[in-house]
Amino acid sequence: CRRATTSMLPLRRVLLARRLPLPSQSAEALMLARHRGAAGGWARTLCAKAEAKPEAAAEPAADAAEAEAAPGTSEGTDGDAARVAELEAQLSELDEQLKAKHDQVLRALAEADNARRRAAIDVENASKFSVGGFAKDLLDVADNLGRAADAVPAELRDSEEAPVLKNLYEGVVLVDTVLHKVFSKHGLTKIEPLGEKFDPNFHNAMFEAPDPTKEPGTVMHVASPGYVMHDRCLRAAGVGVVQKPA
Repeated sequence: CRRATTSMLPLRRVLLARRLPLPSQSAEALMLARHRGAAGGWARTLCAKAEAKPEAAAEPAADAAEAEAAPGTSEGTDGDAARVAELEAQLSELDEQLKAKHDQVLRALAEADNARRRAAIDVENASKFSVGGFAKDLLDVADNLGRAADAVPAELRDSEEAPVLKNLYEGVVLVDTVLHKVFSKHGLTKIEPLGEKFDPNFHNAMFEAPDPTKEPGTVMHVASPGYVMHDRCLRAAGVGVVQKPA
């Protein structure tokens, strides 16, 4: 900051122009000193103001910069948060889709496994019971052979007095035996549940009768034998069951 001039020359010119008496040297020195003090104070004031102006101007500029930067920072932070939220939502959606696909794959595998099991069971049943219909038709033949053998009196089955009847009986029994062997070969088994507990899955109750010597519900008579093919009832046995006491 430049200091103001302290020369008295302008003052003398003014006094001479107006034809006024010039001040004495002591008065001039006093005025010069006052002028210097006032000029120095004025100069210092101007310098302080000049120095304060950049600081004052810098403060609003800094505030303005901060104000401009603050929205940008806030916007940047909000933008990052929104992006993170969007990515989290996408991740959650992909996770749900993955779970759904995983569940679908498991269900498809389970259905395929069940289909294989059902196919294996169907093949096994087809192999086991493919002759079921034919065997069931032959049961009547087996029943008739049994009835024919039972029709021969017991005393004549081994009698030499009626050799023809004896041979006929032996032939019928032999055919019946061979037929049941063929049945057994294909999984067909004859059941005669005399004295067993009545089972509705394999027995057909034809009548009930009291019998104090046997438990109620016990098979007391077999009218026709039953047949089972591979644990499946092909024909239930016709039986008479002991009646419960009144």
